[in-house]
Amino acid sequence: MNRKEKTLLLGLTLALASAAAQAAPRDDLVAGYGVAANKADPAFAGFSAARGEAFHRKSFAGGKADTPACTSCHANDPRTAGRTPAGKTIEPVAVSASPGRYGDPAKVEKWFKRNCHDVLGRECTPQEKGDWLSFMLSR
Repeated sequence: MNRKEKTLLLGLTLALASAAAQAAPRDDLVAGYGVAANKADPAFAGFSAARGEAFHRKSFAGGKADTPACTSCHANDPRTAGRTPAGKTIEPVAVSASPGRYGDPAKVEKWFKRNCHDVLGRECTPQEKGDWLSFMLSR
């Protein structure tokens, strides 16, 4: 193996290790939502990216008037940037476009709490969180 091939192999190995390190906290987060969803509803049968997509696009009446849906701030296509009502850019929420997203469970919970109250007027259920996150992980 020549030097160029070794450098390429090292770079690939580091990229894969980085992706695995970022995936572990997300996997733990989804698993935790699964435990909580099962506790809330013993009939819970797993998360659905399709339900998460429907949730992402649905309009709700319980939250703030200027944020009736996730898409009010986050783009309809989660791979593109969104914008707050004040005009501030929000990085894409899809993992494919923002690979570092959802690696810090405390940060994820902070944003779920804030955004769910703004959109729904209540906290999201563990199933809603897991479904939505499954949609973002699939994009």
